[in-house]
Amino acid sequence: MGPTASGKTALAVQLANLLNGEIISVDSALVYKGMDIGTAKPTAEERGGIPHYLIDILDPSQAFSTGQFRTQALALMADISGRGKIPILVGGTFLYFKALSGGLAVLPEADPLIRVQLDADLAQLGKMALHQKLAQIDPEAAARIHPNDPQRVQRALEVFAISGQPISSFFKATSADLPYHITKIAVSPSDRKILHGIIAQRFQAMLDNGLINEVEKLFNRGDLHEKMPAIRAVGYRQIWAYLQGETDKATMTEQAIAATRQLAKRQFTWLRKETDVLMLETGATDSLQQVLSAMKPLW
Repeated sequence: MGPTASGKTALAVQLANLLNGEIISVDSALVYKGMDIGTAKPTAEERGGIPHYLIDILDPSQAFSTGQFRTQALALMADISGRGKIPILVGGTFLYFKALSGGLAVLPEADPLIRVQLDADLAQLGKMALHQKLAQIDPEAAARIHPNDPQRVQRALEVFAISGQPISSFFKATSADLPYHITKIAVSPSDRKILHGIIAQRFQAMLDNGLINEVEKLFNRGDLHEKMPAIRAVGYRQIWAYLQGETDKATMTEQAIAATRQLAKRQFTWLRKETDVLMLETGATDSLQQVLSAMKPLW
């Protein structure tokens, strides 16, 4: 696990080769077909012949819930381990990791009418006002959800509107004991500022490699819009706004880099809450040796 652009993919493939493993993606954007450049989806060459799962399984018009991830990941883990191989779960969607290891609360189904009202509130009042409203009804959830994550703020408000109960109350009774020995490995720079430079360089490289054309193909389909989970992905939603004429290219680039840095910041926050994690420095030359040493007692 680790923040975006920290170098998880290469290490995971090395581990899979040495440990007879197969890789399960833990990433909410890699599930979508046709979204390759902006998600830094590993190429066939980068995958090194190792089977990768939960990549390119959905059209961008479809939603992929945390519950769907958990169900499919558990089935894949059982299949992989049943064939005598090691499941290696790799990604930066920490909500998925949390749901996998800690269980998943059963939340009320979405209500389209409440969603419409919350979208109107977001447009009229802004994300800070919605976050303040959440803080009044569910301080615990407000402390956990950043104001810059309006989708989760709206979901928390929706759950309260439907059930009359704070969303945090649904998570307190959940637990899950996985029938595996779990080794947690994190790849991350010691200083977040180092990652800032990597993120800026990587996004510029994505633009040079045709990211705008990739998003334009989705834009021109006509059946997608900016509120869909796929199009809300970092980078995609900023380019979508650019294609709609809302920003110029320079502003779009700044906003996309800033949004990616915000994502990394949230990932760092999740990572700090993890326990029993082998922490590896981004770019370290001995990462593989550190992992193998940590796993020796299990062999």
